[in-house]
Amino acid sequence: MKEVISIVHFEQSELLKRLPEQFFASLVGKTQALKREGHDVINLGQGNPDQPTPDNVVKALQNAAGNPIHHKYSPFRGFSFLKEAVATFYEREYGVTLDQETEVAVLFGTKTGLVEISQCYLNPGDTALLPDPGYPDYLSGIALANAKPSFFPLLEKNHFLPNYDEMSEEALDLAKLMFLNYPNNPTSATATREFFDETVEVAKRRNICVVHDFAYGAIGFDGQKPTSFLESEGAKEVGIETYTLSKTYNMAGWRVGFAVGNHSVIESLNVIQDHLYVSLFGAVQEAAAEALLGDQSAVDELVTTYETRRDALVKAAKSIGWEVTAPKGTFFAWFKVPEGYSSEQFAELLLREAHVVVAPGSGFGETGEGYVRIGLLDEPERLEEAMKRIGQLGVF
Repeated sequence: MKEVISIVHFEQSELLKRLPEQFFASLVGKTQALKREGHDVINLGQGNPDQPTPDNVVKALQNAAGNPIHHKYSPFRGFSFLKEAVATFYEREYGVTLDQETEVAVLFGTKTGLVEISQCYLNPGDTALLPDPGYPDYLSGIALANAKPSFFPLLEKNHFLPNYDEMSEEALDLAKLMFLNYPNNPTSATATREFFDETVEVAKRRNICVVHDFAYGAIGFDGQKPTSFLESEGAKEVGIETYTLSKTYNMAGWRVGFAVGNHSVIESLNVIQDHLYVSLFGAVQEAAAEALLGDQSAVDELVTTYETRRDALVKAAKSIGWEVTAPKGTFFAWFKVPEGYSSEQFAELLLREAHVVVAPGSGFGETGEGYVRIGLLDEPERLEEAMKRIGQLGVF
């Protein structure tokens, strides 16, 4: 008689149970199901860059991979040559001077740092200020720290910038951290130097650590270069900026980024990573340094590519009667849904009837309701085809 093996179910920790549901999981599942049925699906719902990594960066990795020094553990806090490259990059691009040893932390992609920062500074019950709508993974770090989020709305009337005068005095007093992200995911808005100057003043008065997620720092349109938070006087006194190579250099799968700014915050990130990792593969660090210091023409070409796609999308959307506003930055568009639909209902309609995937704005927060996020991550012809299919639904 065959023995029946009983599988023990082990209870998850309270920490794991606190984590929010991964926003894109169900969207990916529905998309894959349609593809399995043989449908031509135009997936504009995610944020995965579709262009290859520049050749010079790939070759740098290939050459460095053969170096025996990289077959050993890397220094815990990253090689000095990469941190020096980061400092050179910030001086060149933004006129910001950094101490490479005390004001630069190497990250396993900036998502890692954005989750870790909450564990560095938030105790159970503490408060962090979060944009609504905003990048869902900010919440993950807060949940791991058993802290509390306090949301501030990003409204079209305020150009999708927080209005500090309208924010809760209690929330500002309680907050230890504040997350910002410009150019913004999902709204595609950009920030001004004046806004960051005001942010520094607010943070100083309230003793708030600012975490500026500069993921789309290279992607600004109409000749406008996005502004770094650290360009504002006093910014390093009150916070940090995180920068990923995923978007600027199409290195999403390489998982490399960095944090720069306030030396005490950089040290805290280094300390937590001392316990979690032994830094990045050295060859990846060499390739990252090449990306930052080498020929930047691929970055210019990439921005031109996204701007061409933006123009094609906006023109095609308007041709079907969709009244939209052109994005100012990022590789996303943030469009209002037609009357009579919620964000999720409209996204479901487009998926089911047009086989076009967009992300419902409500997935980024309550204030995202009424919008959908569309990625500029396909060729202009496919973006135009997506708008054509949507137009055939007769909802505008």
